[in-house]
Amino acid sequence: MTDLFTDAHAQALDAADPLRDYRNAFHLPLHDGAPMAYFVGNSLGLQPKGARTHVEEVLDKWATEAVEGHFTGNAQWMTYHELVRDGLARTVGAQPAEVVAMNTLSANLHFLLVSFYRPTQERPVLLMEAGAFPSDRYALESQVRFHGFDPAEALVEVEPDGEDGTFSMACIERAIAEHGPRLATIVWPGVQYRTGQAFDLQAITRLGHAAGAVVGFDLAHAVGNLPVQLHDSGADFAVWCHYKYMNSGPGAVAGAFVHARHAHTDRPRFAGWWGNDPTVRFRMGPQFSPTPGADGWQLSNPPILGLAPLRASLDLFDRATLPALRAKSEALTGYLQQLIDADLGEVLQVITPREPLQRGCQLSIRVIGGRERGRALFDYLAARGVLGDWREPDVIRISPAPFYNTFVDVLRFARTVQEWRNGR
Repeated sequence: MTDLFTDAHAQALDAADPLRDYRNAFHLPLHDGAPMAYFVGNSLGLQPKGARTHVEEVLDKWATEAVEGHFTGNAQWMTYHELVRDGLARTVGAQPAEVVAMNTLSANLHFLLVSFYRPTQERPVLLMEAGAFPSDRYALESQVRFHGFDPAEALVEVEPDGEDGTFSMACIERAIAEHGPRLATIVWPGVQYRTGQAFDLQAITRLGHAAGAVVGFDLAHAVGNLPVQLHDSGADFAVWCHYKYMNSGPGAVAGAFVHARHAHTDRPRFAGWWGNDPTVRFRMGPQFSPTPGADGWQLSNPPILGLAPLRASLDLFDRATLPALRAKSEALTGYLQQLIDADLGEVLQVITPREPLQRGCQLSIRVIGGRERGRALFDYLAARGVLGDWREPDVIRISPAPFYNTFVDVLRFARTVQEWRNGR
């Protein structure tokens, strides 16, 4: 325990970190003039220093070229969304034509469910996890109602079987088997937002398809965090945001995936002119001819200023590589778990699975003793520049992001908890 809690130990881990210099590529928020220990990349990632250059490029082009900016230069606006396509595909393990940056997360979920939730009297069920992020719950319930079904009958929320709100694969398999004959679509998280549990996308997809269902994922907490390998998973569709681990700014343009086997689908969709075949788009004809692949689900012109920061983020992902980031992430959360096990077990209980394959950057940590004690610790941490986020009634989420968090940051969290416990 003594070695774990020494400056020398944490500093040696940082000195051996091959990604240590990437911290300098981000703006770090300050507390009393020094960088915070910022553990909220699972909610809003820090700003890459390169983002300003890309945003200012768009602003300058707008100022000097106005509408002609759509057609000039390597960063012309007509094809701007294509500038992030290959990087996104590499980050989520997809073919380039399977991904698109567009809209926002909940909007993308609705638009893709138009195509991939097609309930019938025989198969009306939309299956999700109990305790999902509220926006997903709202979206899925409203989709069920929109199609004329009763959510009490057609929206199935699978209850976790783990004492800390986690799900075993056996639990998910039982639910799919139970509802299989009536199952239309499954929407499951890549990482559960409250517990931080990561799921096997390929296994869930295989089970869903065997039951005759369509399978999609909300990857808000997984993209940029885990190597999700979307194409190989066989998932029919997926949606995610870019403001968390993808570090692209508040309300950033979101992402969507549609598997290549649906590239020429005749499934219904809500159509918009930017999803129309670009070779005929400006003929302004009445007939919608969708672009093959994920691009065909676009509706409107891409928000160029919103896409610009994503370019800076993807540049960093390409340089650092997701396998290297994942390796550091496992080391950071492993160190955090060690510190808690060594001396903080009477204060904190990690409810995220211990197995690295079942978690990403985030450890969800229950404060033992109830809500009042938990809020007191959370406020104490924040007042000392150690920032996580709070989830009712008693959980603090701590997410060491491998791009910019350090082992010294993790040690700072543990020491600050020790100080609070010891009444200093």
